[in-house]
Amino acid sequence: MIAPFRDILLLAATLFALGAFCAVVRRNLIMIVLGIEIMLNAAAIVFVGASLHLNNLDGQTFVLFILAVAATEVSVGLAIIVYAFRRTGSFDPRHFNLLR
Repeated sequence: MIAPFRDILLLAATLFALGAFCAVVRRNLIMIVLGIEIMLNAAAIVFVGASLHLNNLDGQTFVLFILAVAATEVSVGLAIIVYAFRRTGSFDPRHFNLLR
C-alpha cells in the first residue's frame, strides 16, 4: 500500500524545512552542506511520490539526476571546506571570505 500523496508531500516539506533550518541557522560549513543535501533529498521524495501518484516513471528518472548532482555537490563542497579549514583553522563561514 502506497502512502497518500498528501503524506508524501508532508514528509518532503518537513525534510525541506529541516534542511533549510540547518543551512541557514547553523554557523558551520559542514552543517550548511548537510542542510543542502537534506533539501535535495526532500525534492527527490516529492518527485518519487508524484511519479507513484501519476503512474509515470519520469519523476523517478529525474531523481537519478538529482542524486548525481547531490554527489557532485558533496565532493566539491567538501573539497572547498577542507581548503577553507586548512587556511583558517575553523569551519566558521565568516572566515570563508578569505578564499577570494
